[in-house]
Amino acid sequence: MNPYGSLSDDFYANVTLQTEMDLPTGRDSVLHFFEQMQRRFPKLQHFYQRERGEFILEEEKEHGAYRWVAVESRRISSGVVNPNSLEEAMEQHREVLEMAPYMLSVSRLDCEAGSLMYGFDYAYRGNHNQLLADAIGLPVGLEAITQRPGSQLMAYEPMVQISLDDVFRTHARINFDPRTGSFPHRGPEFSDELLSVYMTVRRFDSLRPDELFVDELRRLETLSRELMDNYVVEHILKPLQNSIAIR
Repeated sequence: MNPYGSLSDDFYANVTLQTEMDLPTGRDSVLHFFEQMQRRFPKLQHFYQRERGEFILEEEKEHGAYRWVAVESRRISSGVVNPNSLEEAMEQHREVLEMAPYMLSVSRLDCEAGSLMYGFDYAYRGNHNQLLADAIGLPVGLEAITQRPGSQLMAYEPMVQISLDDVFRTHARINFDPRTGSFPHRGPEFSDELLSVYMTVRRFDSLRPDELFVDELRRLETLSRELMDNYVVEHILKPLQNSIAIR
């Protein structure tokens, strides 16, 4: 079961491993890595390269739930959109991190940062900025100016980042991506673009000799679930969901 799947129109869980050195770009290394991923998850069938050199292997997106894996020059990414359970997503992420050291020559020293991100997309045809302000509130110092007669909120993209340890190695960040366009003299343009909320836990620096990428992912998942269940769901996601429902 996915405890967060009902909190938004789309939910996704992404993992990113950022490296200090360039990853292998040769045919054999890249294709072998993706072939092994496809062997583990046979529906990963669409392989292509973007203009900037990023290699992608993904499932068909037509059913709204799909997997993808990407390799860039210094980043490996893994994502699962609308999984039936969190374990379904984590299974893929663990597979990627288990194979990366052997097939893409990623060592513990080579780790610049590793992150786990939960994303939530909301379909709302209206002013995303005002919706966010109504759902989660504005800082006290900014409320007065937004209450000026005749004014409309055009941009509101709050972000908070905290350290989860006393050495500032593990961070949590919550940020928002409202996509209401603004044009001078014409007011906001309301489109079908989605409003997104991201909750990311990221660990910086190399791994110690006794640490594994997979074990570190488990730690990040534990921290993410604790933040989600104790803070984010009740104070951000549900108020946002309710604000959309009453409009």
